[in-house]
Amino acid sequence: MQIILLEKVANLGQLGDVVKVKDGYARNFLIPQGKAKRATDAALKEFEARRAELEKRQAEILADAQQRAAKLEGATVSISQKAGVDGRLFGSVTNHDIAEAICASGVQVVKAEVRLPEGPFKAVGEYEVTVALHHDVVANVKVAVVAQ
Repeated sequence: MQIILLEKVANLGQLGDVVKVKDGYARNFLIPQGKAKRATDAALKEFEARRAELEKRQAEILADAQQRAAKLEGATVSISQKAGVDGRLFGSVTNHDIAEAICASGVQVVKAEVRLPEGPFKAVGEYEVTVALHHDVVANVKVAVVAQ
């Protein structure tokens, strides 16, 4: 299916690119999320009429992400959990817990933006976490998991 991208999509293209993707990916993800439209002649004309507005909106989103990343870069967030004497946690610290702790410090982050490539933390200690606020903006945050 041919689609027009209404915003930058990772591993696919930039705003305004006309790309061919599988039908299910377009119908089930890109179009419902507002990231793309079918590439018909009418849609292409409408896109060209709205191009400046869409570019401005994307620039605002990027600027907001860069501003949040500046506040987050190098920050340390402390999370307390119940732990045994050997330092292992009763449970784990997930991206949801980290997002809540970052939000409590004053920067809005959703759990989908917190990247934990090795899974949730199951022991007391300090960990480096990346927060992907935008496709082009990534901030590094230290998470200190302490015993309660």
